[in-house]
Amino acid sequence: MMAAARPSDAVLAEFGVLATHREEPLNLPGGRGLTWRAADIVLRPSSGDGETLWKANILAHLPHTSAFRTPRPIPSASGGWTIDGWEAWHWLPGQTDETRVTDVLAAGAAFHRTVADLDRPDFLDAAVDPWARSDRIAWEEEDLPPGGTLERLATAFRAVDAPAQIIHGDLLGNVMFEQGQPPTIIDWAPYWRPVGFADAVVLADAACWHGLAPSEMLRLADERADGRQYVIRALVFRIATFHLLGVWDAEMEARHIPAVTAALS
Repeated sequence: MMAAARPSDAVLAEFGVLATHREEPLNLPGGRGLTWRAADIVLRPSSGDGETLWKANILAHLPHTSAFRTPRPIPSASGGWTIDGWEAWHWLPGQTDETRVTDVLAAGAAFHRTVADLDRPDFLDAAVDPWARSDRIAWEEEDLPPGGTLERLATAFRAVDAPAQIIHGDLLGNVMFEQGQPPTIIDWAPYWRPVGFADAVVLADAACWHGLAPSEMLRLADERADGRQYVIRALVFRIATFHLLGVWDAEMEARHIPAVTAALS
């Protein structure tokens, strides 16, 4: 994969890179090759939309605990969170580990307690990307794409009795671990759903992609009220996304069938 264009010197100057760090920014392997790091500053392309600005305003002041932390956004010299299509964040060390399912769930629980009182942001209503649409599909707010696996799962939809709040809907690959430090939660994917749904996405992702046994997925799900129902909806969320992206095929179906079968058992 070819790296995206490096942020310009003007952008680097706006975020204080040229004034404090003389080395050339390094292209990072994650983030689809679009992210750059200069010492303790990470820069990445930004749409500068309502979601971007909302997250920056929240994460700039979000209290951290011994159970989690988040990177802080860096304002530009002009005073905004974005400049010329870029945003900047303080770099924090750590590595993701998708096999540490219970540790990810614990960090997510601490994060969700901290953001529980936030109001529902308006930008959620305007989102029409495949992930936003699949979230609505999983909660019966938009029609299912055609597909036997989705239809099987949808027959098992039941109402859940839990309040919605802002959640991180993609935690498993976005919690970094560093010895002696709280887990770092990155790349917040905001949705307005019960916290149990965020947990279930972790479990479904781990079972379909990272070796978690479907029986263990169910055991962990059943520790939560309506846990299996959340797993069913999490599987619909992920599978519907693959449909909308045009990448659902026989290989994808085979990867998901063990978790689907377990969830419907």
